[in-house]
Amino acid sequence: MSSSVHLLFLATATLASLLGCAQSRTPAPTHLAYDRSSIVVLVQTSAGDITLELDPVNAPISVGNFLNHAAKGDYDGTVFHRVIPTFVIQGGGWTFDPATKMLADRGKAEKDAGRPDGTIINEWRNGLKNVRGTIAWARESDPDTATREFYINVADNPKLDTAREKTGNAGYAVFGRVVAGMDVVDAIKSGRTEARPDIVSDGEGLKDVPVEPVTVLRIIRE
Repeated sequence: MSSSVHLLFLATATLASLLGCAQSRTPAPTHLAYDRSSIVVLVQTSAGDITLELDPVNAPISVGNFLNHAAKGDYDGTVFHRVIPTFVIQGGGWTFDPATKMLADRGKAEKDAGRPDGTIINEWRNGLKNVRGTIAWARESDPDTATREFYINVADNPKLDTAREKTGNAGYAVFGRVVAGMDVVDAIKSGRTEARPDIVSDGEGLKDVPVEPVTVLRIIRE
């Protein structure tokens, strides 16, 4: 082997070694980026479509629960009944009658009819954060009480990732994110709202109720 060829061989080997070391030091992408195991669903609403990417790898129980309710049509005809423009839009459990302007808790009605929703384990420690555009489970103060109601963050909400006494010393479980249709989410959050003391839930009148709630028409797995 000539000296020039030998030097070229050594230079190539050294470069390959350096590249290998650099690659080994490159941190793996976080699961906030999701991966090929993610599930895409289309949420068709009266205000337009919202596409969600769900993360069954890091939130299997949450994703399974959402897909189960969607497959049964539990979300069809429900509305975003709670809208706070600097916080979240929440839906999945209530229906709205335009004629009477009244909301009805579909989950409670089914419970009263002997078909209660099952609660799920709170996967709030899965590493997914309550940042703008993510979807997570609404629940009561006890950690493992989520059933069918969900919310979409319209701002970064780090307090929802924090264990606090008032929230059962646990955060709120994120299980996906909006990948298209955030303009629809922003349109929903910008709608006019009002307090509805005449509609009582858990002993209190509802607050932050849209005057004209946006309806979920159906949810389709793509």
